[in-house]
Amino acid sequence: MTAPVLEPEVLSNICRLALAEDIGSGDATTLAVVPEKLETEARFITRQPCVCAGLPVVKAIFHELDRSLDFQPLVQEGDFCKPGTELAVVCGKAQPILTGERCALNFMQRLSGIATMTRQYVLALGDSKTKLLDTRKTTPGLRMLEKYAVKVGGAQNHRFGLFDRIMIKDNHREMAKSVGEGSIAWAVRQCREKYPKLEIEIEADNLDEVRQAADAGVEYILLDNMSNDMMVEAIKIIAGRAKTEASGNITLERLPSLRKLGLDFISSGALTHSVRSIDIGLDILK
Repeated sequence: MTAPVLEPEVLSNICRLALAEDIGSGDATTLAVVPEKLETEARFITRQPCVCAGLPVVKAIFHELDRSLDFQPLVQEGDFCKPGTELAVVCGKAQPILTGERCALNFMQRLSGIATMTRQYVLALGDSKTKLLDTRKTTPGLRMLEKYAVKVGGAQNHRFGLFDRIMIKDNHREMAKSVGEGSIAWAVRQCREKYPKLEIEIEADNLDEVRQAADAGVEYILLDNMSNDMMVEAIKIIAGRAKTEASGNITLERLPSLRKLGLDFISSGALTHSVRSIDIGLDILK
């Protein structure tokens, strides 16, 4: 697969912040124990089955410390790797390699965890035309990386932030009720007037809200925490007037039952907020 692209400037800022948090005034142990001119070779090895993600981030971490370090991936982003697989090798001065070890591992373990869970969800959907999406339930400051890992795992990204799609959620609807009857249609008109270039999505909790959202002419309707039977009815009401997205209580076990409902999208916050990091180690070879 072709891996998505990370924005170099944003990636560099993330790496610098992570390294500054870890190093502070200096890596005391490494500076005291490891000779400045000593060189070494180290390899990243996964202890668990995983979908590899984060190789460009690891390279960026080491290059922030020492651009002379030679970092070479041994697998491709998105490859499924068995336990014991060597993922990458880094060669050069030992001090920056040891200093960057934990930051590099933290990123690769986390992102590989996201990619691995995402791949499981994608496989559970099988040959369904329904597309899997992530959400904004990401670690603050790391959204670009975590959404990147979702794409490496084979799913698609939902909106990146509050700026690139209008999404009228339950709390927005409650506030809009202050205008009286027809609050959903009113909210849509307000959004169209203020942000005419943005697509609009409405979160609906029941079939009446689905009907109002479809009548208001939005591009997407989010079917929130609905049963399978209720979603089937919602799709009939919408009748192609908007794309449908199921969200809420989307578990790996439930996905097979959603495959053939006719949904356009399924979104799951679990892809980023409930993953377990993959056990990956950095082994010094010489």
